[in-house]
Amino acid sequence: MKNNFFTWIKAAGIRAIKTVSQTAIAVIGTAALLDEVNWIAVLSASALSGVLSLLTSVAGLPEVKKTNVDGEEINKGYDGEDGI
Repeated sequence: MKNNFFTWIKAAGIRAIKTVSQTAIAVIGTAALLDEVNWIAVLSASALSGVLSLLTSVAGLPEVKKTNVDGEEINKGYDGEDGI
C-alpha cells in the first residue's frame, strides 16, 4: 500500500509539472512581446492548472497499476475509471 502511494505521488507529480509547464508556455505565448507578458497571470494560471491536475489524478492514473495484497496486478485494462 505504501509503495503504491509513493508511485502515485511520483506519477501525479510528473503529470502536474508537465501541465504547469504547458500552461505557462501557452499563457506566455499569448503576449506579442516578452516585456508584455503578464507574469502574475502566468503564475496564477500555472498554479491553478497544477492543482487541477493533482485533483484529477485522484480519480486514477493509468500509469499506476492497481495491485492486490499479494502484489499481483488487477484490472489490467484500467483506463482511469474504477471498475472498468
